[in-house]
Amino acid sequence: MRSRVGRATTAAVLGGLLAAGCGSGNGDTANSAAGRDGDSKGGYPVTVTDCTGTETTFTSAPEKIVTSNASSLELLLRLGAGDQVIGTGFPPGKGTLPGELDARAQQVEVLGESVIPKEKLLGSGADLYIDTFASMNMGGGTGDAPTEEEFKAAGIKHTFLKSTACAATSKSPVTDLTAVEDDITALGAVTGTSAKARELVDAMRKKVDAVRQAVGETPESERPTYFFFDYDAGTKQPMAVCNRQVAHAVITLAGARNVFADCDGDYRQVGWEDVIAKDPDWIQLGVRNRGSETANDKAFDEARRWLESNAATKGLKAVEEGHFLRIGSEQTTIAGVSNADTVESIAKTLYPGKVGRR
Repeated sequence: MRSRVGRATTAAVLGGLLAAGCGSGNGDTANSAAGRDGDSKGGYPVTVTDCTGTETTFTSAPEKIVTSNASSLELLLRLGAGDQVIGTGFPPGKGTLPGELDARAQQVEVLGESVIPKEKLLGSGADLYIDTFASMNMGGGTGDAPTEEEFKAAGIKHTFLKSTACAATSKSPVTDLTAVEDDITALGAVTGTSAKARELVDAMRKKVDAVRQAVGETPESERPTYFFFDYDAGTKQPMAVCNRQVAHAVITLAGARNVFADCDGDYRQVGWEDVIAKDPDWIQLGVRNRGSETANDKAFDEARRWLESNAATKGLKAVEEGHFLRIGSEQTTIAGVSNADTVESIAKTLYPGKVGRR
């Protein structure tokens, strides 16, 4: 599907979390304790906001959660809150999540292969719906989205992964992962898994900080230019990741320069003539996870062959020099724990003498 940092403190309000890119800004805090973390009070009440600042308060952990897609489902599974999930839309394909997470994800009821139908969502029995899409209209107009009044009438609280849902309306480019960290922190507080949330965030920061330290002194002008090639979005007219998309932060943190950094928004269709004019040093073959290493390798090979054989792209510097990165789309463009892994992977390729070995 297609910074501020809310540090864990003892405050009970997560104003602005479930987290990022909407341009508010500072001083948001997260409850440091939650029921599953052994706090006798459970860390509640907890309050989160949407892209417009509308507040939703939780007096206890939700028991029946529906997720809009695989990204929010994956975060809940990583937090250890998977037993609270009763259904999802846009389900993860078999084999697309790592290890045990995949088996657990396959047990979640699929309420919609894409956007969950309105009546099915409202009749699901959920007490919380976590929305990864645009805050105004579930996926920017996809489907017949329930109104907030309808959610309320059905007894469903409606919150957002703001690092994704609010990205397009952000007032400034996203250049780090604090928005993603805020989402994780907020979800941890809402579901009573704050300790695990802190563990996940700390691991992300450790990886990103190591890359920053290794490449931080490289002058901007010497950092390689980088194009994320969304092969599955179509080759007739490429889809560029712009400076409000989490992929821009991933690329920037890895010590590269997104060739479409001047594009305000999350995504934009461009022409191959635009890519040719940028002539990137490196191209990421951003294919979507097919569910197995063999299938993914085949897709990476197809994307590379297309670039090497197409008249419009075979003369690009990155293509002629074989400067390709075989890194999946989801872990780059969808907010989550694996964004930090992608920062590390890109940096190891672009700076092999500074950030490990390729």
